[in-house]
Amino acid sequence: MSWQPSYSWTGAPAEFNGTDAEYGGDSVTENLNQWYQPGDQAYILVSACMVLIMIPGIAFLYSGLSRRKSALSLIWVVMMSFSVVIFQWFFWGYSLAFSSTATNGFIGDLHHFGLINTLAMPSPGSPLIPELLYSFYQMMFCGVTAALVIGAVAERGRVLPAMIFVFFWATLVYCPLACWVWNVNGWAFNYGVLDYAGGGPVEIGSGLSALAYSWVLGRRHERMMLNFRPHNVSLVTLGTILLWFGWLGFNGGSAFGANLRATMACWNSCLTAMFAAMTWCLLDFRLAKKWSMVGWCSGAISGLVAATPASGFLPPWASVILGVITGICCNFGTKVKFLVNIDDSLDVFAEHGIGGIVGLIFNALFGASYIVGLDGVNNGLSGGWPDHNYAQLYIQIAYIVATSAYTFVMSAIIAKLIDLVPGLHLRASEEAELLGMDDDQLGEFAYDYVEVRRDFLAWTPAHEDPHSDGHRIIPQHGIEEHQNMANTNGQAAQEAKHELQAEQEKVGASTRAPAKELAAENRASSST
Repeated sequence: MSWQPSYSWTGAPAEFNGTDAEYGGDSVTENLNQWYQPGDQAYILVSACMVLIMIPGIAFLYSGLSRRKSALSLIWVVMMSFSVVIFQWFFWGYSLAFSSTATNGFIGDLHHFGLINTLAMPSPGSPLIPELLYSFYQMMFCGVTAALVIGAVAERGRVLPAMIFVFFWATLVYCPLACWVWNVNGWAFNYGVLDYAGGGPVEIGSGLSALAYSWVLGRRHERMMLNFRPHNVSLVTLGTILLWFGWLGFNGGSAFGANLRATMACWNSCLTAMFAAMTWCLLDFRLAKKWSMVGWCSGAISGLVAATPASGFLPPWASVILGVITGICCNFGTKVKFLVNIDDSLDVFAEHGIGGIVGLIFNALFGASYIVGLDGVNNGLSGGWPDHNYAQLYIQIAYIVATSAYTFVMSAIIAKLIDLVPGLHLRASEEAELLGMDDDQLGEFAYDYVEVRRDFLAWTPAHEDPHSDGHRIIPQHGIEEHQNMANTNGQAAQEAKHELQAEQEKVGASTRAPAKELAAENRASSST
């Protein structure tokens, strides 16, 4: 007798019918845990903690990709942005994104303001977990997205206006995007968009927002962009590894239960990341004839990005194709910033914006209903072309266009309005940029001794003048040299430098002449 599948058990282990359901249940009169499996709750709680690891991973990644003199400031802005998001999400962020009592498909209401009425009701994402756990898990998503966006301040942005931007960006950009596709009232949700773990809110949201912020902020000083190299590739690698680990909770946990769909999402994430990394490395090797660790990290991240919307819809063989295509698209996508003349210094748009778009397109081309049904809840959901749902491609494209346009325009408006407020201009001064954001914004350094010795002033006298008292020295890599770079033609600074050299030569000659006379007298006395 052949085995016949049955979905009669689909849904939560028991239908929620607790008291005071409008307020999330009453723990005084009943055990609110009875409606959910402990294993599912434990898995999502651990997944949320794994996603948290992604935030310091982003901080290390951005720090390693930057110059030494701005390395610590990027770690600071990433971690501080998470602090802002925690407050925003508790205050009204979760309610604006996921409250089911709103009457529009654009943004929620304040039914869950301050996390009120958020306890044991089945979550908007799945009946397998309670709303309190779901809100905590989704807070990590918002935190990761904000951390990705804030990399746009790299090496030239002030940190206080950036934190204010994060609060309003999370409110006016991320929350609407999350509401569109994950809220039961969202227009994209009801339109049938396939977005598993956040190709729109997280990836397009971060990529286009970073591009908009970089556009408002302006380009870095051109002289400082010559021969740019990441200052610490080891930090880049460490950040990528932490991101990969956390991403398994990001994509695996989006099945909202310890089930086969979560396992499939983890498999697909690793496959896509590996093939994207290999593709990126091969594309870089064809130009430099050397292998690149930064290239491997960039490719792996772009693959994980593409897997974010797609890992819960695709069969494994399609994830291999997705990895190769993503590696190609994102690698060549790094050239877009030159075409549009926007200094996206950390390539957030190329890796996250383009990667998210590719993943969403693949959902229409290769999304399969039998993969979706592995969670035991969504077995009635149709996939894409394999299920003869050919109109899904148009739905995905419309979603991509709407999400991209809204994200870029709204992010640019928020950034520009903040920049117009007295005392909150986004851009640091030119001198501060050349000095470094660590010293200008923090007063601390990632590498204190090396920073002072290499990037400020040569603290010892010049070699050709051993008798100098050291009060006036020829600048080697320090402030005066930076000011020279900041000048339009550098003529005045060069003249001052030449005058200083001539003065030191005179001082050296005057001190060497008495020494020669004394040496001659000593030789004469010794000969007699």
